[in-house]
Amino acid sequence: MKKLIVLCLSLTLMLLSACSMQPPSWAKPDKKKDLEDIKIGLSVSTLNNPFFVSLRDGVVKEAKSLGMEVIIVDAQNDSAKQVNDVEDLIQQGVDALLINPTDSASISTAVQSANNIGIPVVTLDRSADKGIVEALVASDNIKGGEMAANYMIEKLGEKAQVIELEGVPGASATRERGQGFHNIADEKLTIIAKQAADFDRTKGLTVMENLLQANPDVKAVFAHNDEMALGAIEAINSSGKDVMVIGFDGNDDALNAIKSGDMEATVAQQPELIGKLAVDAARDVLQGKKVEEIIAAPLKLVTKEN
Repeated sequence: MKKLIVLCLSLTLMLLSACSMQPPSWAKPDKKKDLEDIKIGLSVSTLNNPFFVSLRDGVVKEAKSLGMEVIIVDAQNDSAKQVNDVEDLIQQGVDALLINPTDSASISTAVQSANNIGIPVVTLDRSADKGIVEALVASDNIKGGEMAANYMIEKLGEKAQVIELEGVPGASATRERGQGFHNIADEKLTIIAKQAADFDRTKGLTVMENLLQANPDVKAVFAHNDEMALGAIEAINSSGKDVMVIGFDGNDDALNAIKSGDMEATVAQQPELIGKLAVDAARDVLQGKKVEEIIAAPLKLVTKEN
């Protein structure tokens, strides 16, 4: 009898625990809402980067034009904070989640939490490794990496010695831009060093200072984003060396650096368009429409000549 009572109590506690993981009933999505009643949660990896500020602005503008409410949270490049932020958005009763992951693996638990209660998830610029994502809205990062490598070959010839500044380890953009670059560079360039600088300008500066000392004959640098590229340029200018730098994103500071001749080129994305397309995808899902699993935003290699 005692064993039966203990078993019943254990089952009751397990059920209560499971229930406590669910948001309150008012927080669960209602797919029958009109557009003006829809609330979207946007989690950005960091707003300390002009690219993601533009991405956020694209989301806000499109949501406003459709009459939707947007709640924005900044993960500050902290994957644990981002998971907590997304869980909080779920508790606030958002109808859809737009997530720009800091880390594609870490964000998976939050995506799965949304899946469990039927909140659709759209990712921007970077994917999630696990969980159901209705759509990934991003540029073709692999193609962009290939564009950078091909441009280096065009300007410097084959077997030129180059350095690669990598983004945040674990981010899909880091993997894909690196993959595209290596698709070409492993055969036709000489990669003498590569190191993560976490998509950060200050880290790009310090990492590049160290790499320049160890690799004085470097001819070019490919940075996985413009912020690292701009940091690398500061280090190169201080050293007095002549090294080609190619970035990725197309933010205003990078475009100005290309005009002034400090930066050679950037693989330009359209972050505002990415934000707009993500809102449109979320709207379509909430209205019961099918969307493409990958929604591509066009890329362009920007140089001083174009």
